[in-house]
Amino acid sequence: MVAYTTGPPYRHFTASEIDAANDTDLPDLLASLGYQVRRVGSYYSTREMDSLRIKDRRIWFRNSENTGGDAVAFVQHFHGMSFPEAVRYLLAFNGYSVDSPAPIPRQRSRPPPQRGRPAFVLPPPNGDNERVRAYLRGRGIAPGVIDDFINMGLLYEDAKHHNCVFVGRDWAGKPVFAAKRGTCDSVPFRGDVAGSDKRIAFRVPCNPALDRVAAFEAPIDLMSWFTLHGQCGAVALCGLYDGPLETYLKDAPHIRRIVLCLDADGWGRKAAERLGEKYRGLGYGVEKQFPPSGKDWNEFLQQRVKER
Repeated sequence: MVAYTTGPPYRHFTASEIDAANDTDLPDLLASLGYQVRRVGSYYSTREMDSLRIKDRRIWFRNSENTGGDAVAFVQHFHGMSFPEAVRYLLAFNGYSVDSPAPIPRQRSRPPPQRGRPAFVLPPPNGDNERVRAYLRGRGIAPGVIDDFINMGLLYEDAKHHNCVFVGRDWAGKPVFAAKRGTCDSVPFRGDVAGSDKRIAFRVPCNPALDRVAAFEAPIDLMSWFTLHGQCGAVALCGLYDGPLETYLKDAPHIRRIVLCLDADGWGRKAAERLGEKYRGLGYGVEKQFPPSGKDWNEFLQQRVKER
């Protein structure tokens, strides 16, 4: 078996990890990337690529290019990733830990597909949150906002790697999701905790007296908005899959207005158009707010801090 390596932390991918990446549910993956997925008879396709065919939710073929393959091949072909980047991205998408130096034991043959999520367990907390505080202050987040999120049980520092852990809780307050972000920009790391419920992602409960929710791509963008504009009901999609927004609206049926605060890049703007059309069709008032400058709200916040 050929051993492949990836970006920091550097390690080999085993056969089992590559199999886990290729077992990605393609319709779910494409929806998270902003494609408009639709079912056509026995297969899936998208509005953006009507010659695309997805069979058994795992294999794709595009007739117009006479090419196809598995999930790794999809993100390599359509999103310009290298093989290691594709495997790492898909493992994180599926909730597997991708920063552990311990390899998954190699199987002699391809294991059966794993349809269910692994059990969700939050990483053990560190004795303090000082590295998380220092990292987020360096990104321009106000100290008071950081403390608020820590006190709400939505943020802490993990003991092993000193990552930021952004905790997603359901409406009853139970932790069901966690996104990790490294506190060293020179060795960037992002990934979800194994077993995370992507339908919840990261969110801040709304005030029952307010009928608005703001939606962001990443937790740091959400915290940047709070630094700039103050608190509100908010959800970070942790990508462009709008399942977390759907769940938020179901849990808070009094909400009638949505503010899409996605990134100002091509993917963010395209997703904002798609989601705006979708939720207006469901009867919601929808507003789009992109950062006045920079790619995302944290980049804009850092520019503001430098100007001051």
